[in-house]
Amino acid sequence: MEHGKNYAKELDKIIGRMEKAENGNAEPLPLNFSKTLPPGRRLLLHSCCAPCSSYVMEYLREYFDITVFYYNPNITEDGEYRKRVEEQKRLIEEYNRQTEEEHFTGMHSTVKARQIEIIEGDYEPDCFYAAAKNLEKCPEGGERCFRCYELRLRKTAELAAEKKFDCFTTTLTISPLKNAGKLNEIGEELEKEYGVFFLPSDFKKKNGYKRSIELSAQFGLYRQDYCGCIYSKREREEKGER
Repeated sequence: MEHGKNYAKELDKIIGRMEKAENGNAEPLPLNFSKTLPPGRRLLLHSCCAPCSSYVMEYLREYFDITVFYYNPNITEDGEYRKRVEEQKRLIEEYNRQTEEEHFTGMHSTVKARQIEIIEGDYEPDCFYAAAKNLEKCPEGGERCFRCYELRLRKTAELAAEKKFDCFTTTLTISPLKNAGKLNEIGEELEKEYGVFFLPSDFKKKNGYKRSIELSAQFGLYRQDYCGCIYSKREREEKGER
């Protein structure tokens, strides 16, 4: 894994060069620029939940045609899964309504904001259990989580290739509890495997996580206190008892 790389700045560079290219002011990429540019603006955005996606969608919808892909087999309780996916759909409806009204109070205007679509993936907790096998007691943030990242990002890359999206990425990097370096490392490997541009990110930067909390309050979003898997829930409960 590459340490010390600023993925938030990488994303800003990419968006800036996309904007210049669209306006006919394309510049040669500098030799130290590690990424090319996506061929277009159709983005498949893997989302873990509505609160985490709130800021990410607010920011990216001014630059990309976003389709949210809700695929989270790590949520191992059916009721919890349904609650989270319905909140995701409700938030997207709110954003789309605001775009239609050309009114949005926040960090970004809606002058260029685009409508957002959603694809709900299959609910496959058995796939998560298979990925987590023999790592059930691994602390949160370790190898079990890395396998979970790969499971969700791989499904996103597969769908992005199948549906011919120009690029893909994930909201997971907004969480202070998620390893942004590892997520970007996995995304870059999947880019090579599936031939779809991976958009680098560290959405927690530039007050992104703080903004997600503000938006959660604004829209009255359900904010869970664990990632979704039974192992994470158990670890939080055990810590709470101490």
